[in-house]
Amino acid sequence: MPCDRLPGNSSRQPKAFPVAATAPKRGIIYILDDEIITVRRLVQSLVRDGYDAEGFTTAAETVARLAERPADVLISDIRLQDGDGIDLLPRLRSLAPAMAVILITGYASVDQAVSAMKTGAFHYLAKPFRLEELRHAVREALRRQSAAGPGAQRPADPAHLPDRFGDIIGASPPMQEVFATIRQVAPLNCNVLLQGESGTGKELVARALHQFSDRRTHPFIPFNCGAFSDDLVANELFGHEKGAFTGAVSTKLGLLEAANGGTVFLDEVGEMPLPMQIKLLRVIQERTLLRVGGIQPVKIDVRLIAATNRDMEKMIAQGEFRQDLYYRLKVVAIDLPPLRERPGDLPLLARHFVGQAARQFGKAVPVIAASFLDGLSAYPFPGNVRELQNIIERAVALTREPELTGASLPADILLATIPPRPAEKTDTQLKSLERDHIAEVYRQCAFNQTETAKRLGISRTTLWRRLKEFDLAP
Repeated sequence: MPCDRLPGNSSRQPKAFPVAATAPKRGIIYILDDEIITVRRLVQSLVRDGYDAEGFTTAAETVARLAERPADVLISDIRLQDGDGIDLLPRLRSLAPAMAVILITGYASVDQAVSAMKTGAFHYLAKPFRLEELRHAVREALRRQSAAGPGAQRPADPAHLPDRFGDIIGASPPMQEVFATIRQVAPLNCNVLLQGESGTGKELVARALHQFSDRRTHPFIPFNCGAFSDDLVANELFGHEKGAFTGAVSTKLGLLEAANGGTVFLDEVGEMPLPMQIKLLRVIQERTLLRVGGIQPVKIDVRLIAATNRDMEKMIAQGEFRQDLYYRLKVVAIDLPPLRERPGDLPLLARHFVGQAARQFGKAVPVIAASFLDGLSAYPFPGNVRELQNIIERAVALTREPELTGASLPADILLATIPPRPAEKTDTQLKSLERDHIAEVYRQCAFNQTETAKRLGISRTTLWRRLKEFDLAP
């Protein structure tokens, strides 16, 4: 029932609180939750923000109200008195196709987030959440609806296309799980560890996490931890004071300080020297840093996204990486699948890279022949998506034809896809295989020579000779 009505009220208007006459109608928001106190508080807060808000405690009342008056945004709990918020989603969206749905729950899990996003939810919040998080999600939902224009069914935003998220492309189930996790984690102010082989797109995921967070208006700064020595890593990340060492003629801000308010992407974090790991752990714990040669702590506010292609737990066991830093960086972990585990994405990626390369080289976009895709599909791609991009760029750059075929692929790719010929069996090996087969059939026939000969398709005399030859005769 609506949260402001008692049983027996004959009113058919399930509005939780009337909107003040002076409030600007910035959007129609419905709240569905079986906890009446939660509904009342959210309705009051959204009304104060200028929205036309109504609250409900049952799915049935919400469905009835949507049939009368579609909403712009629905904020719904997942566990309801008379249904499940995720299962209910298709029915609610059929009543209001353009409506954005924000799901909330006190029993959050990544699997649940994946399920919610696949069903069409716009956003997913875990209780307890800050009111500002919800306000931001509502503002973003309405902004994207406005950008899509009147009558749009879904916002045509790169984050909501079925086969991509930002600059990341993939329609396969593993990539859809990655997209759902990004949507869930991006708005949260927590550190993230990206794990996957080289070339799987870890920096693209880091940029997507930044782009769809509240920090997107601040810097995103990537840093490769394996490219510098211990002293240079400290200098690059923390900066230095004037006179800290020979040549330090002025104060230099480090990357952590320069990214204040934004995101720092620590690529190849497993290569970071141990002394630097201790310093970084202190920065995470205290949210302050000391420039090289400095004595005055500098406060910073950055989000850390780290990436590695190494087995971090094995490194910890071998004393190569600090366990406490590992857990500080791995508040949330996202595992990126190698290209060989998402073969269904190969045509999507190929079309994307062909178009990209054609624009880069100022050429007409060539047609992709089936033989070109077949050649790619048979290749294991040890370098993953990055290697695929390089192969396609080369093919587009060198082709003089309007079509990319198998002949457009490099010779080493074609050779790698040819299966090796099986080794020829020697006479001795063949005799051994024959002996083992006859012995097995002979045993299965309880050593009955007539039955054995019949099953082998040979005469009883031939069988006797084979048994004697192979020393199997009784």
